Formats: sequence, structure tokens, C-alpha cells
Amino acid sequence: MTFHYEGEDLIVRKREVGDMENNTYVLECPVTHNSLVIDACWEPDQIIELAGGTSPVAVVQTHGHFDHVQALADLVERLGIPVWAHPRDDYPVPIDRKLADGDVLVFGNRQAKVIHTPGHTPGGVCLLAGRHLISGDTLFPGGPGNTRGDAELFAEVIDSVENKLLTLPDDTVVYPGHGLDTTIGAERPHLQEWKDRGW
Repeated sequence: MTFHYEGEDLIVRKREVGDMENNTYVLECPVTHNSLVIDACWEPDQIIELAGGTSPVAVVQTHGHFDHVQALADLVERLGIPVWAHPRDDYPVPIDRKLADGDVLVFGNRQAKVIHTPGHTPGGVCLLAGRHLISGDTLFPGGPGNTRGDAELFAEVIDSVENKLLTLPDDTVVYPGHGLDTTIGAERPHLQEWKDRGW
């Protein structure tokens, strides 16, 4: 398998699944090969293949929108692993670990920090592992995730992005819930543009 990123710090596996072009990720400890499966979007067979050769610790959900959970029940049953997610979003299966801002998720000799980033959904979270940020639908190349024209939600997601994500170092790689990677350094200069356009 060709890894999306492979280094001594982390292995990142990425695969696009489903008709909505969702990204599912597997974060892998390069020492123990324990892993976190991030977002059980669609196509459980593809996700299980993506995690092949690792020992998954949990399925971690960035948020509860329908296009991010279609494979969740299937993965829980077939892999026998728990679901970790923020309790402010709803899920089709029980949450085994209710995530909170600042939680540390351990997989082998590596860890990822939970960053609660409400706005796109109330329970949206990002995961930061070293210089690797899984941003879910909170931040994409070109701005924050959709808030469906709701001014309050837009203000909330902008606050999350500005004060929790754009404070990270420039070389932090952003892995979004759909589409291509970006970096914090590439996105930060455009913050005012996003505020001005209001979506």
C-alpha cells in the first residue's frame, strides 16, 4: 500500500469513499502499528482495506453528518472497536467515549489531541497529531465548512477556525473531510476574505 504520508512521526492513510467524495483517514503509529480510523463515511470494505495491517484502537468521528457515518455500524460490528465522538452530535450507534476539547487519544506510541471546533456541527472536532491536522468539515482549502447561510453558525465556525486552528504553525498539514490537503500557512492569509463573504 502507498501511504498518503509516511514518516518516523506518523503514517497517514487516506482514501476517498462514496459519491460525496468523503475522505476517510487512518492514523498509524509507525512503531506499534496501532491506529485510529477517522470518519466511517461510506464503503466499509474500502475502509477495512485501508486499515489493513494495523490494529485499530477506535473509530473517531469528526462530526455526525450523514455522509460521515454510513459505514459506522458496519465497522463497529466487523472490527469490534469502540466509537469515540463528541456528544453534541447524534450518531446511529452508541458513543463509547465522549470526546471533549483537549482530550488526548493514544494509539500505540503516538497520540492525537482533540480540538472541539463547533460551527459546521455542534460536536465537530479536529484531531492534531504533531504537525498533522485532521480537520473534518471545519476547514478546507479555501475556507470553513458550510453553515447553510446561518449567521450564528458561521460566526461560530469562524471563531473555531481563527482561534483554534489558524493559531497552529504554518507547516501544519490540514487533511479535510473532502478534497485535497492544504496547510495552515496557506489558509491563514485568507481569513478576512472568508469573514467578508460570510459563508
